[in-house]
Parts: sequence; C-alpha cells; structure tokens
Amino acid sequence: MKTDCHPGTATLARVFAEQGHWEKSIEIYRNLLRQDPGRPDLVQALAEAEAALRSARPASSQALVTLFREWIDLLLRHDRIRKLRRFKSRISNSAQKTGTS
Repeated sequence: MKTDCHPGTATLARVFAEQGHWEKSIEIYRNLLRQDPGRPDLVQALAEAEAALRSARPASSQALVTLFREWIDLLLRHDRIRKLRRFKSRISNSAQKTGTS
C-alpha cells in the first residue's frame, strides 16, 4: 500500500477502522507507532485493527465461494436451457420434414 506524504492521525485511523478499511487503518497506526513507539493506545488500536482484518478475510472468502457457486449454477442452468432449445428445434425441424406436427 502506498504511503501518503501525510502519515495520518489516530483519528483518521479510527475512522478508517470504523468504516472497515482495515488496511488503511493499520498503515496509519504503524506510521504513528514508528514516530511514537511508546503509545500503548496505538499499540492496542493496531492490534484490534489487525485482528479485525484477519477475521474479516475469511468472511470475504466465504462470500466469494458462495457467489462462485451461484455463478456456476447459473452457467449450468443456462447451458441446459440452451441444449433443450436446440433439441426442441431439431424435433420441430424433423417433424416438419416428415410432415407431422
């Protein structure tokens, strides 16, 4: 992640954390701790943001798995419908050639 010229403030990091932008929040907390490593409030906030990021990732991964399963199911349904339409068309064409309906 790119670091801006302005490292941010603890307030900005907290806002990012509240909005779920964990990476940005973590980056700011780390920059602040480089400048002032003796602040236990920043150490605690960083630990909480990192824990939230770790717990958020599996949920995102699970959501993607669910979306991919739905997408694959829709693709398979689309393929079945396409095959049934082709089959129907062949039957209709065959019936027309033989003169039966």
